[in-house]
Amino acid sequence: MTASYVAAIDQGTTSIRCLLFDHAGRMVSVARYLHRQYYPRPGRVEVDAQEVWEVVCRLVPKALANADATADQLIGLGVTNQRETTVVWDRATGVPVSRGIGWQDTRTSSHLEESIGGFDPAELTHRTGLPLASYFSGPKLRWVLDSDPELRARAERGELLFGTMDSWLVWKLTGGLHVTDVTNASRTMLMNLETLEWDDELLACMTIPRVMLPEIRPSMGDFGRTKAPIAGIPITAVIGDQQASLLGQTAFERGEAKCTFGTGGFLLMNTGAELVRSQFGLITTVAHSIEGEGTVYALEGSIAIAGALVEWCRTNLGLIRAPAEIETLARTVDGNGGCYVVPAFAGLHAPHWNSGAQGIIVGLTSHITKGHVARAVLEATAWQTRDLVELMRADAGVPMSLLAVDGGMTANNLLMQTIADLLDVPVVRPMMAESVALGAAYAAGLSAGYWADRSLLRTHWHLAAQWHPTMAPEDRQEQLASWRAAVNLTSEWGRRPGTAR
Repeated sequence: MTASYVAAIDQGTTSIRCLLFDHAGRMVSVARYLHRQYYPRPGRVEVDAQEVWEVVCRLVPKALANADATADQLIGLGVTNQRETTVVWDRATGVPVSRGIGWQDTRTSSHLEESIGGFDPAELTHRTGLPLASYFSGPKLRWVLDSDPELRARAERGELLFGTMDSWLVWKLTGGLHVTDVTNASRTMLMNLETLEWDDELLACMTIPRVMLPEIRPSMGDFGRTKAPIAGIPITAVIGDQQASLLGQTAFERGEAKCTFGTGGFLLMNTGAELVRSQFGLITTVAHSIEGEGTVYALEGSIAIAGALVEWCRTNLGLIRAPAEIETLARTVDGNGGCYVVPAFAGLHAPHWNSGAQGIIVGLTSHITKGHVARAVLEATAWQTRDLVELMRADAGVPMSLLAVDGGMTANNLLMQTIADLLDVPVVRPMMAESVALGAAYAAGLSAGYWADRSLLRTHWHLAAQWHPTMAPEDRQEQLASWRAAVNLTSEWGRRPGTAR
């Protein structure tokens, strides 16, 4: 009997992967290529959508070849992506009008109020679950249209299309299907969380023509069949990367949570069918939906700079030669020596939502060594995680008994132990590190009937490592006070006269 598989295309911040999984949830093939990010000026982060597509065209055939498989053995394909990145392209030619604006880009931070055209920010948050911030796609799209009167005119004539990276890839894969799913749409600041449709009043205030927006569909359902780079593969799921990771960690029940540590950090908690509106600056978002069934919601907190801070230490400071060396360097000292790093390179995300904040290093004395700075760099990610978990517990009204983790930074044992210490709960890592891709594959497989139900997927989760808290409560509280003082200084520094982003 010929084997069958499900596939996932995982379009990340700096790389793209195509993976095949079998019925036991085992990865049988992977192909991976890097793609560039562009930094044309401070605060701007861009991606070449055409380059991304060209990479995908190489990846899919390679992943099939690595598994010695053919396209007709694929039961379904799931597409997952960095969510807020904004692309505008020509409907007729399929050519982007410019580079895509990345999720970390802060170019809209100085005129956010203007971008929503007088709409009440509190009402915006109520409708969309999102605070007014440069992070999301709506202000990015308005910036593109405002940057060139001709682009706006073409958009109003229906000649231009908008999409997050999922829409762009499905358009290219299918040869012209313009769709998105509810998880990605929920990150645009343009979708009403209750109706799961584009909000006409928000579109009017942001002066965004509805004709350029994709159709919103459930995460698991029919997204057409591929025409390129290989024809005939059914696309059965589209889902944002962090929501995919929640599925990949089998966090199917209310109160279950995961955190992905990569370039950034993303903490999501499943809140079930309940749309929990955060009282503490967290994001209310869609976890997933299945065609013909209800919607599952989530609370989310984002860390803009996690692994990116380690990379900055390598490329800008020269403290290390490779990211893995940060742990070795940090272990040369017993603690941070009173040194704290707040990496507000792209402002502060949840719960502060201060796009103007700038990063700082505090507590420098003659005693501080490279080791202390390295430890403070790792602790920055751990402290940001602690801040988010604390507020998520309060919003959801449910305890968090453990935290499931994934992503490249989970290979850093010191960081994982630090997170367990600061959260005061166990941290667990599964055998399958590719939780985002696995979640997209799970979504595609559930949609296509490859797996009958979620309970079977639970059996695929296997423990690889765990860390238990060892820190004394009084030490945790003392260091927490210092961290919060450093965060306050970060905001103050960003508000000083003459600051420009």
